[in-house]
Amino acid sequence: MIKVRNIILGVILIAFRYGYSQSVEISGQIIGTGNVENIHIINKSKKKYAVSNTKGEFIIEVVTNDTIVFSSVQYKLESIIISKEDILAKKIKVTLESKINELDEVVVGKILTGNLLSDLKNSDAKPKINFYDVGIPGYMGKPKTQSERLLYEADGGNIITSAGGSINGAGAGLNFTKILNKISGRTKMLKARVKLETEERLLFSLKSRLETSFFKQNPLDVEYRMDFFYFCVEDPNFTKRCKNSDLEALLFFKEKYEVYLKNRKNND
Repeated sequence: MIKVRNIILGVILIAFRYGYSQSVEISGQIIGTGNVENIHIINKSKKKYAVSNTKGEFIIEVVTNDTIVFSSVQYKLESIIISKEDILAKKIKVTLESKINELDEVVVGKILTGNLLSDLKNSDAKPKINFYDVGIPGYMGKPKTQSERLLYEADGGNIITSAGGSINGAGAGLNFTKILNKISGRTKMLKARVKLETEERLLFSLKSRLETSFFKQNPLDVEYRMDFFYFCVEDPNFTKRCKNSDLEALLFFKEKYEVYLKNRKNND
């Protein structure tokens, strides 16, 4: 009887462990302070790969103890280890930390929120507004992103304004919106955010066009490719070298490829 019980117990334990060692698809939800689309989710243990949608949702194949890495230009690198509870729930939720720290609103006399139309009503500043430049219907140029519009609202116009077009002319005044946003650091933060988003758009545009041909000539395991691309973005010359020509971008990638392989070899 004892032998039978031990055999049954052993079978149950084996089945239990076997169940957790099987690959399953789990759904995930990414939470962040900004755009959560196109976050790269990499299962380093199983060499699986996924990309989040506009809502930060994704599906990826995992087993217990797999290491999942979340990679994006906008957010700090994050990794988690899949637990038995995650396997049972078939669901995970991850909060990513932005690379740019949001600043609290600064109150100096009157409250400024960063919204141009609202702040104009709350301040004494009377800057001339060209609504075509801030994305209101009728503007025929390239539409601004949300971050670009916020930056324009925070930093638009001259610090000293004049109804007569001259600093010493009648009606001269100060653009308090611009001044206070500079003092608070909001303008600097928004410029950094626009820069990151611009780099990310360029990166994914180049990736979609050049990835297949580049890695055909320069072999690299799939699980390291996004890491390589983000390595390229970290170079201060990335945008300058890659924005105007695919040929120049390929040359740049080739240069970074040699450095990337050398770094990996030194770290292994």
